[in-house]
Amino acid sequence: MKTVFTTGEAAKICKVSQQTIIRCFDNGQLKGFRVPGSKFRRIPRDQLFKFMKDNNIPTDALESGKRKVLLVDDDQDLVESTARLLEEDGRFEVKIAANGFDAGMMVKEYRPDIMLLDVMLPDINGKEVCQRVRSDPSLEEVRIICISGMVEEDKIQELKLAGADDFERKPFDIDHLIDKMCKLLDMEPMSIA
Repeated sequence: MKTVFTTGEAAKICKVSQQTIIRCFDNGQLKGFRVPGSKFRRIPRDQLFKFMKDNNIPTDALESGKRKVLLVDDDQDLVESTARLLEEDGRFEVKIAANGFDAGMMVKEYRPDIMLLDVMLPDINGKEVCQRVRSDPSLEEVRIICISGMVEEDKIQELKLAGADDFERKPFDIDHLIDKMCKLLDMEPMSIA
């Protein structure tokens, strides 16, 4: 488990800008140290945890060290197999929503790092969910990968304009999807065994 964080890593965990972390470090709200001979700041885990507690920032991302995934799809088999494979990877924690309404509620409460969003939901479509997430400034850090069996290039472009970061066609290869997720989350890609 990581014990010392850069300002960029701390910003991702806290879901704030790196400038906010630097400002809090420089004014003494967030304790840490500078790397000798450089201007780089480093924040020990216990100090980051205390800072998060003091500022009512959820500490679950720091506690588990896992990236939070919100999987939104009404296909039960796909949801179960995808969630299982993501959790077996060991780097992800997964919550599930079966429709757009639940996704809208859960994205605010769970604050995922990334949302895997089916485009064809029983209530509202994925494009509308993207727009709603993107219209909330507090959710700007949430990455969105839309998933669908449709392949029209103009529809994919519409989803990206609505706020999707990427698109994956169904049926998808889980390793390929995880690599896309890692790229969007600035994580190391899967090691090929």
